[in-house]
Amino acid sequence: MKTKKLKVAFFGSSLVSAYWNGAATYYRGIVRALHERGHQVTFYEPDAYDRQQNRDMPDPDWATVVVYEATEEAVHRCLAQAAEADMVVKASGVGVFDELLEREVLKLQTDDRLVVFWDVDAPATLDRVHHNPQDQFHQLIPQYDMVLTYGGGQPVIDAYEALGAKKCVPVYNALDTATHFPVPPEERFACDLAFLGNRLPDRESRVEEFFLKPAAATPDKTFIIGGSGWGDKPMTPNVKYVGHVYTKDHNAFNCTPKAVLNISRESMARYGFSPATRVFEAAGAGACIITDFWEGIDFFFDPGKEILVAKNGDEVANIMANLTEEEAKRIGEAAYKKVLSEHTYNHRAEQLEQLLYAKVKQEDKALA
Repeated sequence: MKTKKLKVAFFGSSLVSAYWNGAATYYRGIVRALHERGHQVTFYEPDAYDRQQNRDMPDPDWATVVVYEATEEAVHRCLAQAAEADMVVKASGVGVFDELLEREVLKLQTDDRLVVFWDVDAPATLDRVHHNPQDQFHQLIPQYDMVLTYGGGQPVIDAYEALGAKKCVPVYNALDTATHFPVPPEERFACDLAFLGNRLPDRESRVEEFFLKPAAATPDKTFIIGGSGWGDKPMTPNVKYVGHVYTKDHNAFNCTPKAVLNISRESMARYGFSPATRVFEAAGAGACIITDFWEGIDFFFDPGKEILVAKNGDEVANIMANLTEEEAKRIGEAAYKKVLSEHTYNHRAEQLEQLLYAKVKQEDKALA
């Protein structure tokens, strides 16, 4: 790993499909930014969960995508190819053969090849190991060169280091400026408040509190909910369900409503701050964002000026009752300026480079 530009083998859920795959936009932002900085990424993803049948993009020119069959034999073929890389990344939540990959990628580790665990859902992984002392991952964590996380702040760093991680660093979500930007509004997404998120067990009760409850309390306002799985959820007549929203429609979904709502999953709130990718997507489209409260918001945005914060559904309803079009536009523009100046994926790729080069220098000194 002596060259400045790296070949990266990345095992993740999917780069080309966001179908039941909330990490897709995060992967795309990171991988595209690495490519733009001269690195080569091969992304290995399984043909699973109908993701390939629900692609929302073709293979990009900024990464090599290898789709493999969901078989153990296919996984081992990909691992053999990954031996050509300077750095091998195993992301959490690939969806098939996760435990096999967690174990086998470490066999590719050499003095010249880093092996990194990249946790895109640290709360789920930490819950998993804390609830099962026999989980093989307990023994594997200390062997990785480093653990990168989707977010989580100091609580997640402390939790991983307590489990023996050599180094744990959050690489937060950010804005992919090539994908998310202001566009003209579209009538189909016109409403007072919109929310986008798949129906998940540790999100549902918070959606009830922060979205459906305010909708019921303000029958004079209009609401839109997008994402997979909400079709049979009881909703008041002023809520329209639009189903899965493809990435190509996210900008219009964010630009058109007066405001958009961010709702953290319960596990995210419990383990430390991890702003959802959609916060940056919405800010990148110039949307006025209302978010549920979580520790660390002010690390990214100035509450009241660049984002609006609600601690419960009543506060969401109160915000909506008083929010004017002019104020919503002003807040959206301020958020847009902030993400462009501090929170793009190029900022995150630069952070990643500094981490990796520092690791290489450290190893070179140890070998000298």
